[in-house]
Amino acid sequence: MKNFIGRTILLVNDYERAAAFYERHFEFERIFDQTTDTGQRFLQLGDRDRNVGIWFLEAQGREQKERVGNQTAGQPTVVIYTDSLGEIHKSLAADSEARIKIEPVKGPEFDFFHCLDYDGNEIVVVQLK
Repeated sequence: MKNFIGRTILLVNDYERAAAFYERHFEFERIFDQTTDTGQRFLQLGDRDRNVGIWFLEAQGREQKERVGNQTAGQPTVVIYTDSLGEIHKSLAADSEARIKIEPVKGPEFDFFHCLDYDGNEIVVVQLK
């Protein structure tokens, strides 16, 4: 048996604004983008070759809107692995709408930092050594 995670789901305030963040800073691609006849939109960004990514759902109603940026009660929402930690950090630091929460930390097996996307979702960016 083979199992793998295909995507994680994030509540966002605006599909295009959320997509712009992940396209700009992580070079994610739009894997799937479709709107149903009833107006429900499904937008997935990530790694097309592995079909792994983030599925954005635009928050509807008061309860969902209150949870945008705080779906995990203050804990990180997603971990993104990279081979370009410095480049991503530099890109985020230059973006006035993004926020670095924890500056880069160097460890014996990996380096990492934490940032917030435009909706306040906390991301851990990790580069393995």
